[in-house]
Amino acid sequence: MNILRALLKMTSLADKLSQSLGQVQLQHARSQGVLTRVVGLTLEATGVNAPVGSYCDIIGPNGTTLMAEVVGFGDGKLLLMPFGSVQGIAAGFKVKPQLQSQNTAMSRSMLGRVLDGMGQPLDGGPDIVAEEYRSILGQSINPLKRRPIDQALDVGVRSINALLTVGCGQRLGLMAGSGVGKSILMGMMTRFTQAEVIVIGLIGERGREVQEFVLDSLGEEGLARSVVVAAPGDTSPVTRLHAARLATTIAEFFRDQGKSVLLLMDSISRVAQAQREIGLAVGEPPTTKGYPPSVFTLIPNLMERAGNGHEDSQGAITAFYTVLAEGDDQQDPVVDAARSVLDGHIVLSRELASVGHYPAIDINQSISRLAPALQGLGQKQAGQQLRQWLNSYADNKDLVTVGAYQAGKNILLDQALDKKLDMDRFLQQGMHDSCDMATSLDHLQILAQPPQHEFQQSETLQAMP
Repeated sequence: MNILRALLKMTSLADKLSQSLGQVQLQHARSQGVLTRVVGLTLEATGVNAPVGSYCDIIGPNGTTLMAEVVGFGDGKLLLMPFGSVQGIAAGFKVKPQLQSQNTAMSRSMLGRVLDGMGQPLDGGPDIVAEEYRSILGQSINPLKRRPIDQALDVGVRSINALLTVGCGQRLGLMAGSGVGKSILMGMMTRFTQAEVIVIGLIGERGREVQEFVLDSLGEEGLARSVVVAAPGDTSPVTRLHAARLATTIAEFFRDQGKSVLLLMDSISRVAQAQREIGLAVGEPPTTKGYPPSVFTLIPNLMERAGNGHEDSQGAITAFYTVLAEGDDQQDPVVDAARSVLDGHIVLSRELASVGHYPAIDINQSISRLAPALQGLGQKQAGQQLRQWLNSYADNKDLVTVGAYQAGKNILLDQALDKKLDMDRFLQQGMHDSCDMATSLDHLQILAQPPQHEFQQSETLQAMP
């Protein structure tokens, strides 16, 4: 008994000591410092202590306040990155840590709203009334506890439904250079998808595109079941990074309520560039194309948060991330890093876009890693036949164009030429035309039938929108 009492007493003393240390740390974090240096977007402060990732207020002599995030420390200095402009900031401004953490209000009332990178309304509507608060850093799910991906998601785009079948909870990338139709394809999936909730992160893009996407791509009906988080390119890098994490957190919130969520993030490349700005500002060594190591840690951390929920949950996050291939370089480090993490990628071709072929999906360069498990035998065989025809035509296109090919020399190429117009009609789709899963598969089966008459389109394929 004496030993037990001694142990209990020691435990009580340890608890009191821990509480005392916590109070000391909290008081120390509350201490007020002074801004001493500004270099680019990096602020340096002394006399203040706060953990990395926390927020501080930069307070001017007239009471003006600028919020900043702690991104590093060293040599008795605290390194901060502001959420707004540094214009007017001067040495001697007070630096005071905030008591709040990176928790953001979550609510079902966010549906139909457009928010900025900090979760505040951009649409002039009322403030979000919180149902709960969540950390934007999220919580990882044990991979062995996730539900398997065994159900296809209808995205309303014929070529994706039939050839690149997407599963509920899958994560794919839209790889393309600038101006080849990434945003248009995202808008199509937003309007036509069978998902219950859509979360759209417009990160680092043109400010003009935010209004266009909301009014033209989404429309009133699409916006009603969507949440848009917008942080255009003129916002600070920490705001852009915060917006990407916020959009993912909102998707997790609705997934945990049992909803089927479609997360569209445009673009992950701008998120990586924001992290590059932050990393280089605090002294990280640049690696490939100037990207510091933290970028290649951020990409999988952000993407792994999407997917199916726990085994006992019905919710899922199906995610599409647009990846900007600078100069159409598919070996760009961000493109390569994203491709290695994602469950597939859809490559958009500038060559197809230049001749008005939309969506400009290069089928033979694209892959859905879960399609084989989601497709039936007939769909697999029809899709393989179509890929063979496309590949044969692409390999011999120059010969055909200059008239050097003689019919009958290559049976597969003869079939490809016979089906060329049908294939083009199948793979093209108007931005306002929807094609559900069942219709997509019917059209694929008709297209895969052996040709009967040279250059003769089937009536069904001629009628496709």
